[in-house]
Amino acid sequence: MLLKGKKGLVVGVANDRSMAWGIAKLAHEHGAELAFNYTRDFMEKRVRPLAESVNSPIIEKMNVQDDQQLDNLFAKIEEKWGKLDFLIHAVAFSDKDELRGRFVDITSRENFKNTMDVSAYSLVDLSRRAMPLMKDGGSIITLTYIGGEVVTPGYNMMGVAKSALDCSTKYLAADMGEQNIRVNAISAGPIRTLASAGVGDFGTMSAWAKVNSPLRRNMTMDDVAGSALYLLSDLSSGVTGEIHHVDCGYSILGTPHAKVMKQLQPSMPDLVKDLD
Repeated sequence: MLLKGKKGLVVGVANDRSMAWGIAKLAHEHGAELAFNYTRDFMEKRVRPLAESVNSPIIEKMNVQDDQQLDNLFAKIEEKWGKLDFLIHAVAFSDKDELRGRFVDITSRENFKNTMDVSAYSLVDLSRRAMPLMKDGGSIITLTYIGGEVVTPGYNMMGVAKSALDCSTKYLAADMGEQNIRVNAISAGPIRTLASAGVGDFGTMSAWAKVNSPLRRNMTMDDVAGSALYLLSDLSSGVTGEIHHVDCGYSILGTPHAKVMKQLQPSMPDLVKDLD
């Protein structure tokens, strides 16, 4: 029971296939008590049954762009628990119409600002609000992607936002370390979720990662949840400011294996079909 007695806020569960939900389930199994948010009324019917299945005492409507809703949620946490031990940030959004085509051609000012606000600034804002409640120290984790480190065709504005998220993770870790609050990011490989469904050519990205990664497979929800449990628990007490890759080793590669390239070209349509 690595998280026995710990209280945590999970922001960003969309459904039972969300990485945030996979992490939350494992955290609950290890003794954590959890609070959840949902962003809009129609999302409540997806999130509430999941939260209730792990006996969550706090399930609140909260959009990260609404200051009043943010204030209400953290006030509820302070009233109910009086403290917070960890925060799971799994929030990202960009106009799906701008996740296809060339970045230089389709990126609008409005979507640039909105994507950065929801996907990157929200970590800063949530961390700032969580800090006073982490009286005995704490752990904050966010979810990122390799598209913030290297160009990933079709990821476009989300890649720029993830890059800002990665850098924010490090700045927050430096600022909050004096309060014994650790801030880390998990860079997961491609996995089919509600969010990834909006990314152009996701099937091709997933197939490519599967055949090129050193472990020759795609990562799973359990892979991500296990790494998150480590970062939330005292096992990682000396770890902060890290971008922890959980991608079966894909991120270490500079170029694909020549053998794989030869095998991949004629079979790519079938590989993509298998993943859909």
